[in-house]
Amino acid sequence: MSSITIDGPMGPRFDDILSTEALEFITELHDLFAGTRNDVLAARLVTRTHLANGRYPTFQNATRHIREDASWRVAGAGPGLQDRRVEITGPTDPKMACNALNSGAKVWLADLEDATSPTWANIIGGQVSLFDAIRRQLHFESDGKTYEITETVTPTIVMRPRGWHLVEKHLTYLDRSERPSAAVASLVDFGLYFFHNAAELIARGVGPYFYLAKIESHAEARLWNDVFTFAEDRLGIEYGSIRATVLIETIPAAFEMDEILWELRDHCAGLNAGRWDYIFSIIKNFRGAGKKFLTPDRAQITMTVPFMRAYTELLVATCHKRGAHAIGGMSAFIPNRRDPEVTARALENVANDKRREAGDGFDGTWVAHPDLIATARAEFDAVLGERPNQVDRLRPEVEVTAADLIDIQSIGGDVTDAGVRSNVSVGIRYIESWLRGVGAAAIDNLMEDAATAEISRSQIWQWIHYGVVTREGTRITQALVENLITQMRDDLTRSPGDRFDDAITVFRQVALDTDNFPTFLTVGAYAQFLIDEPSEVLKPLSVGA
Repeated sequence: MSSITIDGPMGPRFDDILSTEALEFITELHDLFAGTRNDVLAARLVTRTHLANGRYPTFQNATRHIREDASWRVAGAGPGLQDRRVEITGPTDPKMACNALNSGAKVWLADLEDATSPTWANIIGGQVSLFDAIRRQLHFESDGKTYEITETVTPTIVMRPRGWHLVEKHLTYLDRSERPSAAVASLVDFGLYFFHNAAELIARGVGPYFYLAKIESHAEARLWNDVFTFAEDRLGIEYGSIRATVLIETIPAAFEMDEILWELRDHCAGLNAGRWDYIFSIIKNFRGAGKKFLTPDRAQITMTVPFMRAYTELLVATCHKRGAHAIGGMSAFIPNRRDPEVTARALENVANDKRREAGDGFDGTWVAHPDLIATARAEFDAVLGERPNQVDRLRPEVEVTAADLIDIQSIGGDVTDAGVRSNVSVGIRYIESWLRGVGAAAIDNLMEDAATAEISRSQIWQWIHYGVVTREGTRITQALVENLITQMRDDLTRSPGDRFDDAITVFRQVALDTDNFPTFLTVGAYAQFLIDEPSEVLKPLSVGA
C-alpha cells in the first residue's frame, strides 16, 4: 500500500492543511502521476544533451498539424479572470498576502515558486495563508501593526506551485513497491491548495486557478492537464473549472507554444512571458555551444533586443490566435519610499516597459510592488479603455523563425568589470536571503528572485568557461571571481543569524565548478540547507491510500 509520511515539524494549524483526507489525495496524485513526472524530467535531460551537442531547437514537424489548424481555441478566462491588466506577484506569507489582496490589482499571483524560499514553514504556512485569504479571515500582527483584508473587492488569486523539477523532502512518498522518495513538490502544492479550496473558490464566484512554471514541452503540459482532469473528477468539481496560465520561460517551450495550449485547451487561460527565467534558460542550454551564445551584462539584455522581441511577439500572436490571454512579465525596478530619485527612476522604467507591452498586444502584466500598480494600470488603460483585454487583436503579420528565437549575437553589448561584480554580489546576497527563508529580496533597488539569481550565477559560469575579457581588459577567471567573493565577504556588515558563509558555499558550487553546471541552484541548496528535522513532540503521520 502506498503512503505519504510527514517528516517535518508540525507548526500552527499544519494539521488542518495536512489532514488525513488531504494526504490521501496527495498520495493518489503520486500513485498516478509521479512516474510520468520522472519521464518528463528524463526527456528534459535528452533535450539538454542535444542542445549541448550543437543541435539547435526547431518547431516540430510531428506537431505541425496542431500549429496549422486555425480552428481550435482554448477554454479562455474563467470567472474573475477576464480582466488581468495588472497582476501583483509575491510570496504567500500572511503579511504579503494581505498587502497583495489590498493592493487594487486585478490578480494576485500567490507564489510558492521563485518568490518563495521553500522552507517547510513557508510552504505549509503559505497554504494556511491561502486558506484564510480565500475565506477572508486572514489576520496578522507584526511589530505592533495589524494586517488584514480591508478591501471589498480583492484580486483574483492565481496560485503558482513549484516546478516539476523540485521535491518536498518533508513529505516522503512510499509507493506500492515500498520504495521511499521525496514527494513531488508540484503535486504537493497543487494538491493541498486544490483539495482545500477548489469548492470554496467556485462558491465565491471564481475558481481554482494556477500558474504553471518551468514548463519545457507539451508533454509536461499534457501531464498537468491529466492531473487537473483527475483532480476535478476525484473531488466532484465540474470539468474545466481549473484555469491554468503557463509561463513560457524556457527556450524549449518557446518552440511549442501552440502545442502547450493545445494540450491544456480545456483548462487553459493563457501564456505568460517569464522573461528572467527565459534568459536564464538560454544561457543554461547554450552555455557550451560556442561564443555566438555569449551574453553581455544582464542590464544590456532588455526586452527590446531582437531575440527577446521575437519571443514576445510570437507569444502574443499565438495566444490571440487561440483565444488565450497573453500576460507580460515583471520589470525588476521597484520604488523606494525613502528615496524619491530611486522611485522616480523606477516609475519611469516601469511605465516604459508596460507601455511597450500594452502596445504590443499583451492583455496584462506583472508588478512586484503595490506602488507600481497605478503606473502599470495607466499604460494598459490607455490601450484597453473599458475593454477587459485585447484578445481579439490578432497579429497575422508576426512571422518568427527558429533562428530569430536564438539570435543571441544580435544583442551586441559587452561584459564589464561592474557587471561581473554585480553578478557576484547579487547572486550571493540573494542566496543568503533565500537561505533565511526570504524568496523575494530587494537588492540595489531591484526585486530579485530565484530567476535573477540564476542569471547572475550562470553568466559568471559562462564568462569563466570562455575566458571572456571585459570592456576594461580584465580576463574573467575562477581566481578573479574568488578574489571578488573574498572582497565582498570582507566588506559585508554581518549580523547574528546571517547565512553569508553558506551562501558563498552555494555560489561557488553553482558558478565556479567548470566541470559541472547544476541545472538549478535551488535544488542542491534546498537539500543542503533547508531541511528541518521532525518535531520531537509530534510524531510524523503516515497516511495510506
